[in-house]
Amino acid sequence: MPRIIAVSNQKGGVGKTTTSVNLAASLAYLGHPTLLIDMDAQGNASSGLGISKEEAESGTADLLLGFRDLASVLQPTAIDDLHLVPATPSLIGVEVELTQSQNRETRLRSALADLPDYYDFVILDCPPSLGFLTINAFTASHSVLIPVQAEYYAMEGLGALLQTLTQVRKALNPYLEREGILITMHDNRNNLCKDVESQVRELFGEEVFETVIPRNVRLGEAPSFGKPIIRYAPASTGSAAYLALAINLSERYPSSNTTQQGVAS
Repeated sequence: MPRIIAVSNQKGGVGKTTTSVNLAASLAYLGHPTLLIDMDAQGNASSGLGISKEEAESGTADLLLGFRDLASVLQPTAIDDLHLVPATPSLIGVEVELTQSQNRETRLRSALADLPDYYDFVILDCPPSLGFLTINAFTASHSVLIPVQAEYYAMEGLGALLQTLTQVRKALNPYLEREGILITMHDNRNNLCKDVESQVRELFGEEVFETVIPRNVRLGEAPSFGKPIIRYAPASTGSAAYLALAINLSERYPSSNTTQQGVAS
């Protein structure tokens, strides 16, 4: 069974989409077939893989509203073993439509019921909010990976996210776990970054990944070329960091055939 991981933080600008795209691409690079689902109406995960939301004929919105099945919205990417369900312009209105729909929190879980065992991982790039799109992602996932920027307001909004995870576990998905906290945009020369990292590790302990994502120019440039960092600048520190994160996860879940307790069991 594929491991389904939602990447979420309601605070914008923390490297959420950068993490979704580059983690998915790095997992595929390691030989783990991976599906990336763009749940964010901004469509940055899609464009980060060279697929504009304006060009996509169908995608996440069609999946959530039941207009298409999973197989019909998958798109290949330039990375072997990496597929994408893109965002489309219609995803903007899905939050409103879901408000008035039955089973509004479980649409994605139902859509992924036919998820093929071909995939080892499914990465869900969530929007920077705790609306129905994010709730759908949490309800469909085994775990949530939380990027936290190494800056003064790092903890801002984190309490609301953790409370939402608790509520989802109680009402919708009792198996939902915290995959871990990922420190992003870290500058080792900056004392504030070091202090924030120390505080996060003191508060969350072993839940914090050893891998830290550096503040890296190449990481910022890659999306404008429609490429993940492992293709745009494979020798960069940003590429090495996301590859290390992917190795960590691949060692936790070495095979798609590994029995996992969770939402799709």
